[in-house]
Amino acid sequence: MYVILVYDCGEKRVGKMLKLCRRYLNWIQNSVFEGEISEVKLNELILQSKLIIEEDEDSVIVFRSRQEKWLEKQVVGKERSKLDNFL
Repeated sequence: MYVILVYDCGEKRVGKMLKLCRRYLNWIQNSVFEGEISEVKLNELILQSKLIIEEDEDSVIVFRSRQEKWLEKQVVGKERSKLDNFL
């Protein structure tokens, strides 16, 4: 499946969340990630994020799609991390 994940967490936890999300998805902008991921890996990512965040202060939001082709993406301004340069 294809997901877009965004998070908003306290300053002390931002680095840990960034490191965790980069293990599973492609970083595209501050606190925003996207990419193909299996259901098992996504569940693993969510469980790991629950160990980092404070659920009464922070949030992790996951948008799911069956495939990337079902999403239309428009970038206005500079795209921070292009995904088309992978082999």
